[in-house]
Amino acid sequence: MKVIISGASGLIGTALNASLQADGIEVTTLVRRSARNSQEQQWMPGERPLDPDVLAGAEAVVALGGASVGRLPWTRGYRRELVQSRLQTTKTLTTAVRALGADAPALLSASAVGIYGSAPGAVLDETSPAGSTFLARLCVAWEDEARRAEDDARVALLRTAPVIHRRGVLKPLIQLTRFGVSGPLGPGTQLWPWISLDDEVRAIRHVIDEKLVGPVNLTGPTPATANDTGRALAERMHRPFWLPAPSWALRLALGDAADSLLLADADVRPAALSRSGFHFEHETVQDAVAASV
Repeated sequence: MKVIISGASGLIGTALNASLQADGIEVTTLVRRSARNSQEQQWMPGERPLDPDVLAGAEAVVALGGASVGRLPWTRGYRRELVQSRLQTTKTLTTAVRALGADAPALLSASAVGIYGSAPGAVLDETSPAGSTFLARLCVAWEDEARRAEDDARVALLRTAPVIHRRGVLKPLIQLTRFGVSGPLGPGTQLWPWISLDDEVRAIRHVIDEKLVGPVNLTGPTPATANDTGRALAERMHRPFWLPAPSWALRLALGDAADSLLLADADVRPAALSRSGFHFEHETVQDAVAASV
């Protein structure tokens, strides 16, 4: 088997690459700099097309690229980068995939559970409608670009939750916790979708192996609040969890990114993964935090 990965230098891409290679699977990573070895292939999305022959013979292309939504604030210029970094790379890949016609590999295109926006009280699965926030609209446009390949290839949309890892969603929380100033973000009772890095990688491989199509929520099976995550981290680090950050202060500091990233209340369930027999290694956010810190 051969798999192509774009965004292979990020947290998820690095772990996915290592997992595949550990099982003897051939991996080609798409990089913007000059290729340093035979595993790498230079590409310049948004500047020139990708030669379809680069993808020929692959079982799947996993598209993970995109500027980090965790970089704040979301200025007008950075919003443009968030959009272009996703749409340009996805357009470049879908164009190359479509050019292979019947020989096209599957396209697994990154997305995010942010597509659902905030829906307190609702249980959200892959059939739920998209929200109206900037992040939700970005995810819709991102997925629409990937869907252009559906006539020629199997397309799966990886709606990923924030990854519980010290280099993922826990990174800023670890700093606050280390200094003893962590506590509820807004009400703290808002549901935060989550997934461990191990299960994220295993889920992507499951999507490839089981040939899943359409939207797939990559999120843990047990709902958790923001306080559940923060307290689990504080307990793991033997630090207090006590200092609240009011919603108004978060909005003043971060603008509408606060609502998209910290205050959104969304009970997102991994229905497609569960139906296809996927087993989670980390059933609760407490398990995921313990495995990551």
